[in-house]
Amino acid sequence: MQSIKNVKTKNPKVLPGADNPLKFGTIFTDHMFIMNYETGKGWFDPRIIPYQPLNLEPSAMVFHYGQEMFEGLKAYKTKSGKILLFRPNKNIERANKTNRRICIPEIPEDIFLQAIKAVVKADEAWIPTKEGTSLYIRPFIIATDPYLGVRPSDKYLFMIILSPVGAYYPEGLNPVKIWIEDEYVRAVKGGIGEAKVGANYVASLKSQVKAHDEGYSQVLWLDGVHRKYIEEVGAMNIFFKINGTVITPELNGSILPGVTRDSVLALCREWGLPTKECRISINEIYEAAQNGTLDEVWGTGTAAVVSPVGQLRWGEHIMQVKDGGIGPISQKLYDTITGIQLGEVNDTHNWTVEV
Repeated sequence: MQSIKNVKTKNPKVLPGADNPLKFGTIFTDHMFIMNYETGKGWFDPRIIPYQPLNLEPSAMVFHYGQEMFEGLKAYKTKSGKILLFRPNKNIERANKTNRRICIPEIPEDIFLQAIKAVVKADEAWIPTKEGTSLYIRPFIIATDPYLGVRPSDKYLFMIILSPVGAYYPEGLNPVKIWIEDEYVRAVKGGIGEAKVGANYVASLKSQVKAHDEGYSQVLWLDGVHRKYIEEVGAMNIFFKINGTVITPELNGSILPGVTRDSVLALCREWGLPTKECRISINEIYEAAQNGTLDEVWGTGTAAVVSPVGQLRWGEHIMQVKDGGIGPISQKLYDTITGIQLGEVNDTHNWTVEV
């Protein structure tokens, strides 16, 4: 990779105070990473510049054909002052899988990781250290060719922006309420459900608004063909502990392969918990709730890490998960993963990477 140019801002922002309740995704740091791509030239001109607006042609292809992708990961500062990333290579691997699906040129893993480390290091003063906080890292790529016509773009911008964040949900680690969507669908096998692209999220907005209006934090999607098999939550993968077994929907081509999902499965297996990745229907979940074998439900994702679920609503059926509190496995998973991320729990899996 070419050396990364580093242009420091002349107007640094005021860092948020230690007691500032960081709302997710609303504050951005002083700098951003940016790199260009052109067909025949490849990726070039990597640079760190002051955070600023983009200057794009109105005809840029991203606006008209939606050729864009994004990723999300976090940086943490340990008590000893080290900066740790959590499994960045899994995010990079998934990013390039998304790139292949939507015809964006792949970025070599070493270049991708070097870019993340460089911009995080440039703005390390922005990494919050209060419990439950972190520095959210958002890499993304957009098609910039000024052209109206359906084909892959010849030009792209790869960027990374940073945001100090607190809890993703206002409830924090308190259990959230989930609305089960049975009218609209998010994705189908063969589509782009397993890619991390904005189209999957805009497809969820209609149901998200409906769920919020009813007092629910997120939407749990059913499959787009039979409308009965569990897929994922809008911003998380989903897990159920039924009669002692930890169950999560299998990756079927329409579900995002979450990095935290993979980590949770590894930990559960390490702890000797029976686990299943399989197709599971909403009827099975309802039956387990009715007969008392639905022990725990939780979501997993970079933003929320582990988010316990206290209630599910499916049509007129309201399913209370045990006493509505945090289950022991949810709590243990959250404590273990965040402990590894903060360097406070022994990282036997070599999941963390130091900046």
